[in-house]
Amino acid sequence: MTQLLKDMIEFRQRCRIFFEDEAVPFHEKWERDAVVDREFWIRAGQQGLLGIGVDSKYGGGGQKDYRYALILTEELIRAGVTAPIFISHNDVIASYISQLGTDEQKERWLPDLCSGRKIAAVAVTEPTGGSDSNGLLTKAEAIDGAYLVNGEKAFITNGFNADLVLTAVKTESESRRPALSLLVIERGTEGFMQGEPLEKLGWHASDTSHLSFENCLVSKSNRIGEESMGGYYFMLGMPRERLSISTVAISTAERLLAITLEYAKTREAFGQPIGSFQVNRFTLAKLDTRVKVARVYLEQCIDQFNDGRLSMVDAARVKWLTTELQVEVADCCLQLHGAQGYMRNSEIGRLWTNSRVQTIYGGTSEIMLEFIGKSLGL
Repeated sequence: MTQLLKDMIEFRQRCRIFFEDEAVPFHEKWERDAVVDREFWIRAGQQGLLGIGVDSKYGGGGQKDYRYALILTEELIRAGVTAPIFISHNDVIASYISQLGTDEQKERWLPDLCSGRKIAAVAVTEPTGGSDSNGLLTKAEAIDGAYLVNGEKAFITNGFNADLVLTAVKTESESRRPALSLLVIERGTEGFMQGEPLEKLGWHASDTSHLSFENCLVSKSNRIGEESMGGYYFMLGMPRERLSISTVAISTAERLLAITLEYAKTREAFGQPIGSFQVNRFTLAKLDTRVKVARVYLEQCIDQFNDGRLSMVDAARVKWLTTELQVEVADCCLQLHGAQGYMRNSEIGRLWTNSRVQTIYGGTSEIMLEFIGKSLGL
C-alpha cells in the first residue's frame, strides 16, 4: 500500500469520526437555525478539514490531490451533514486566494481561513441574474487607491456567516468598457450589509443570504489578480467548482441507492419484497448501472483535474450528467419509499429535497448544455 493511499485512508477515518462526533449531534439545531455554529468551523480547522491543498506555511494541509476533497465530500454526505458551506469555503481558498492572491494577501487571509477563524464566500449571482456575467450590475468605481462599490448579490452560500466575500464587480477597463474584476470585501466594511439567512427548500443548515453594498469603500489591495480579468479568473475556477458539485451529486446518488436497496429488500407488498417486482428491480438495476458509469467519468475528470487538464467543457459535461442523474435517482428512490419517504424526518426525503438545487447552482443544466453545444460548433 502506497503512502498516499495510507494517508487518504487516515484522512477518511478522521473525517468520519469528526462528523459523527462534532456535527451529527448538533445538525438538527443547525437546520432549525439555518446556520452552522461558528465554533464548529474552528473545530473543523483544527482537524485540517479547511484549506485542503493550501501550503502548510499558511496553515493548510498541503494536499494537492483533489481526492482529499472528494473524501471530505463523501463523508459529509454519508453523515448527513450540510455540504455547500464547506465546499464553497474551500473552493474560494483553493481556486482564487491560494492560486491568484499575492504573497501579502495569502499571509493576511489564508491562516484565518484554514483555521476556521474566518469563513469565506463567493458572490456572483444578483437579484436580476447570475449565469450571464455580462449582465451583472454591481459596480466598483476606482477612487484614490480604492474602489467605491455599489450593488447587490443574491442567494450567496455562507453569506450570513462570511468574513471574506470574493465579489464579482464591474470595473471600467482601459478601453472604457465595463469588465469583471474580483474584490475581497470583508465583514465590517462600512456600507457592506449581510442579510439574514434565507428560508430554502433544502440544505437548511447551509446559510444563504442576500448581500448589499452601498458606497462601500474597498482598498485596491483587496483586488484578486488584475483589474478587468475577473471573467478569465472565473473560467479558471469553474472546473473545480463544477467538479465539487459533481462530487456531491455522485456521493448523494450512491447514498440514495444504498438506502433504497435495503428498503426494497425488507419492505413487503402483496406478500413479497417490493424489490422483487420486476418494474422496481429493473428501475434499480438501471439506476445502479448509470450511477456506477457516472462515478467512473467523475474519477476520470478528477484525474484530469489533478494533472491540470480538466477543460471547462468536460467540467460542464460532468456537472450536467451527474446532477441530472442525482435528481432522477432521488425522485425514483422517494417514489419507492412511498409515504414514508415523504415524511420530514425521512433521510430519503431530506436527500430528495437537497438534490433539487444541484441542477441550478454552479450554472444551470441549460447553461451547461449551451456551453457543451457551442463547443461542438453548433
